Amino acid sequence: METRIETVQIFIPFFGVMILTFLVWIYMYIRRLSWIFANNPEPSMLSTPEKLNQIIPEQITYPANNLKNLFELPVLFYAVCLYLAWSSTVDMVDIYCAYGFFIFRVVHSVIHCTVNIVLARFWIYILSSIFLWVMILRSAYQLIS
Repeated sequence: METRIETVQIFIPFFGVMILTFLVWIYMYIRRLSWIFANNPEPSMLSTPEKLNQIIPEQITYPANNLKNLFELPVLFYAVCLYLAWSSTVDMVDIYCAYGFFIFRVVHSVIHCTVNIVLARFWIYILSSIFLWVMILRSAYQLIS
């Protein structure tokens, strides 16, 4: 029964990252649309992201840049979580790593979407990545051993 409980627990941070992605997506549109309605740019300047980025202030693009980030390493996180659940090999190390990844991705997103202090964001990104790589490497090792 313990394995079942642990397997289900991996989905809390799994869906947490998805909800984080949703919240960043909402925040991105709130920031962009607020700027667009306040500044009334020419419609032709909104036809591509490149054109929009030429006229929009940099801080308004922070959430969009973070949203792109949430479709990079988190994709591997989703895959390894699904693999762990499918293979019924979830253990407490995986649970702790999944929560570590999720928590540090939340912190990363908060920094990236607001103050965007690059060095702080970088170190938080590295910490979240370590949790993910531990999950992936452990899973690969379990598979081949």
